[in-house]
Amino acid sequence: MNKMNDDFILSNGYKIPCVGFGTWQTPDGDTAVSSVKAALRFGYKHIDTAAVYGNEKSVGTGIAESKVSREELFVTSKVWNKDRGYEKTIAAFNKTLSDLGLDYLDLYLIHWPANSKQFTNWDEINLETWRAMTKLYKEGKIRAIGVSNFLPHHLKSLMKTEIPPMVNQIEFHPGQMQNETVDYCKKHNMLVEAWSPLGTGRMLSNDTLKEIAAKYNKSVAQLCIRWCLQNEVLPLPKSVTPSRIKENTEIFDFVISDEDMSLINSMDYCGGSGMNPDEVKF
Repeated sequence: MNKMNDDFILSNGYKIPCVGFGTWQTPDGDTAVSSVKAALRFGYKHIDTAAVYGNEKSVGTGIAESKVSREELFVTSKVWNKDRGYEKTIAAFNKTLSDLGLDYLDLYLIHWPANSKQFTNWDEINLETWRAMTKLYKEGKIRAIGVSNFLPHHLKSLMKTEIPPMVNQIEFHPGQMQNETVDYCKKHNMLVEAWSPLGTGRMLSNDTLKEIAAKYNKSVAQLCIRWCLQNEVLPLPKSVTPSRIKENTEIFDFVISDEDMSLINSMDYCGGSGMNPDEVKF
């Protein structure tokens, strides 16, 4: 990857820009509108949001006011847990599309898997949700479909369906690589996306990362984003500060050495959110 809008190629052949702009925890209203406009101004073409973020209308306004043509953009959203199941997923998708003011989505994800701690029929719930996603995909309303926060045992049934997931968006950053899940996804030609590639900011004070970043005259944030790409994982950094939004795009003028990649890859667990898809209760 040599520039912001170089692409990963999904299993169905659809192209996805290699760095996305995350909007989790971005306040609704002017902040979301202005940050999306800033991201598009600084070269992002890939915007990631979700119904539960509560900011889809503002993200859509930012997209509209940016005047960037729809064909140039890649927009992702996600169905929230309360809307799992066939009919609810269809309804949730239609609301998301309306809130964003778009005619189609480039990517739609199941935000979290139903798990056995909450449901005895968790696998059936995930499959019914997936059946709705597949319908929307076949109708052309979504260009690609996938999941988020799914572990290998959540994925197994979906892999046997007519159209298996093309993307799995997971928590991925130095100190939390989820190697088993990443290896499973790569084996099954599923792109891994990294939410919180900076550990929701917790990576920025890590002494190991600060020392390595200094070698390249880069910030820790830039190091983490570049590190994701060199691990063939698509990063979704987020910020509401224009200078940092711009800084996060400046990651194509250096290459992390094999030695430093190995050092970062071998870091002990740190900076994780602690949210385990098998344990969450929401």
